[in-house]
Formats: sequence, C-alpha cells, structure tokens
Amino acid sequence: MNAMILAAGRGERLRPLTDHTPKPLLQAAGKPLIGHLLESLAAAGFRRIVVNLGHLGEQLRAALGDGDRYGVALQYSQEPDGALETGGGIRQALPLLGDKPFLVVNGDIATDFPFASLRGRPAGLAHLVLIPNPPHKAHGDFALADGLLRPDAGDGHTFAGIGVYRPELFAGLEPGRYPLAPLLRQAMAQGQVSGELYRGYWLDVGTPQRLQAADEHYRCAEHET
Repeated sequence: MNAMILAAGRGERLRPLTDHTPKPLLQAAGKPLIGHLLESLAAAGFRRIVVNLGHLGEQLRAALGDGDRYGVALQYSQEPDGALETGGGIRQALPLLGDKPFLVVNGDIATDFPFASLRGRPAGLAHLVLIPNPPHKAHGDFALADGLLRPDAGDGHTFAGIGVYRPELFAGLEPGRYPLAPLLRQAMAQGQVSGELYRGYWLDVGTPQRLQAADEHYRCAEHET
C-alpha cells in the first residue's frame, strides 16, 4: 500500500515559527515532525510515500530528499500558490498513488497509531481513524456506529487526519482546489465509509504549546526504548 503525507499547509496558528519553516519541519525531540511520521510508516512496512508541497515546499524537498535516510522512497506533488486543500491535493497526487487503496496522513500530527493495522482497508470507499475529542475541540467531526461513519457529527468523535481511500472516491473530479469533507460525507450517506476509534497517543500540533507537548512525548518515548 502506498501512502501520502499532507504537508502543503501554511501553519497559521504556529506563526511566527512557520513564517520561515514549513510546519512539518518543526522540530520535536531533535527531529522534524514529518520525520517521526516517516519513521513510523517505514516501521509499518510502507515504502512508497508521496508528500505534497505548498508553503516553503522546497525546504521540505531539500530536507527529506529521496527518503532513503528513513527507509522509504519519496515522491513529491507540487501544488500551486495557495495550495489545493485536502481533497484537491489528494486528487492531484492520484497518478503517484496508483490504482489501489492508499493511506493519507496529516503531516502535522504526533501519534503512536499502528499504521500497519490499516492494511486491507477499506471495504467501501474510505476508512477513517477517529479519536476522542481533544480538550481544544468541543464537538466531533463524524459519528461512528457499527463500524460505519455517519455525516452528522452529533456526539461524534474527531477525525485524526489518518485515513485509507480508494481512488474511486475521487472518480470524475476535475483538478482544482476543494476540501475532502464533502466527498466523505457524500460517501458516508451511501454507507461507504468505515471507521475506528483510536484511544492511544495522538496530538494535533497546531500551536506552540502543543509543539512543546509533542517534543516532551517523543523525548519520553526515546527514554523508554
């Protein structure tokens, strides 16, 4: 299974840190955030990984190279100024991702999620990983019932930015800038999106305080090993 890391965002909430450094290259425990993700994906058996590029993308390309130091083969999907949002970014990268289901991970999360467990997914058009709503988010994104996701959030959970998608989810879509959520909600209404709730470590590194928390987590994890 191929994988994609979403790395084209500007990281507005982390300014001024992201004025000169793309968010996935911010350091936690001496490594860039995206480096921790690449190591986790490599350990889970993922070898071909696409990284989309937007804000300060050339820094990412220069820092990561061909991915050899992480034990993976990297390819890059360059996006225009302003980026393409998640849906448009994945749509543009489809030629690099192939015709089989692929994993997509947000490049600004810190997690110990077992990525290898997603192999063989999804039965429908998509399979999403959810987490219990974190303190900074009062309402969830999607409701989970009997292994399927519903488009109404209700008392739902938060999308973890980890999902497996079939290329067919994007069938017929023209290139352009658009979000992913409407595509997912349409597929959910047809019973085509499964999901799971993960209760392990997960953090959206969206503020300087949460970047510090990620740094502390990874340092503790290193000591434990």
